[in-house]
Amino acid sequence: MKLHDLKPAEGSRSPRKRVGRGIAAGQGKTAGRGTKGQKARAGGSIPPWFEGGQTPLHQRIPKLRGFKNRFKVDYEVVNIGRIGELALLGAFESGELPGGKTAKAAPVTVNQDILRAVGLVRTLSKPLKVLGHGDIDVALFVVADAFSKSAVAKIEAAGGSVQVLEVPTEPLAALGLEPAVAPAPKPKAKTAVATPTTPEADATVEADAAVDAEEPVAPKASKASKASKAPTSSKLKAETGSAEPAPKKARAKGKAEGAAPAAASPVADATPAAVAPTVTATSDAPADEGAADAAADDTPTTEDA
Repeated sequence: MKLHDLKPAEGSRSPRKRVGRGIAAGQGKTAGRGTKGQKARAGGSIPPWFEGGQTPLHQRIPKLRGFKNRFKVDYEVVNIGRIGELALLGAFESGELPGGKTAKAAPVTVNQDILRAVGLVRTLSKPLKVLGHGDIDVALFVVADAFSKSAVAKIEAAGGSVQVLEVPTEPLAALGLEPAVAPAPKPKAKTAVATPTTPEADATVEADAAVDAEEPVAPKASKASKASKAPTSSKLKAETGSAEPAPKKARAKGKAEGAAPAAASPVADATPAAVAPTVTATSDAPADEGAADAAADDTPTTEDA
């Protein structure tokens, strides 16, 4: 392939459409722009925000700064100073402690319903929050949804107390019914955790391994050593001068092979020099009497030499 052979892939490029070149070309006269108008002129583009002359949307909407917190709690606010003023005027009725009359009078109870009745709260749809602006000299038992720290300190300093109304996060049982006991969570399966090793433990393991390596291990006896230790029939024959009778299988094998001499085995070669040279061992199994006599006759003796 050469440079003049290179060309773009088929269908990847298309020739430029020539418009306004006569009716025969297919795009003559108006060249696909229609008849007259702003879009038919050269450079007659309309911006996307143009709405025909009316005030566009980005000008109709005012500028919005910041953001609106969706989780903000809108409280109905009352200052502790206003509650103290009405308490001094006797706007709140004092109650009695349970158990009958006592020497100590019960503190005046103030809640959102009472504040609504005296005109300090406009609505009951919003939660009530008590703030600490002003002073109070009367012991009051104030119940509200929220308190500021300064309000709590001033109420308690005057001998009163506060109680915060809590909204339950879970459904409660109906009146007269015992709350359902939640089932106990199942215990998680214990996973094997590798115990961390210490230098002392590692040193102990290495010492035990070294002691095991130093202990001598008795070598296993090989087959050749077992065979050399076991007395053969040829040795017994040389020492006693008589041969043991061969078993039936060895006799049948001797008859089939004839009187051919048996080859010397490595066990016989490994025997000490004290053994007579006239003895030839074939195997651990004794040979038949006929083959042993033939081998003895062919072997030269010391007297012939």
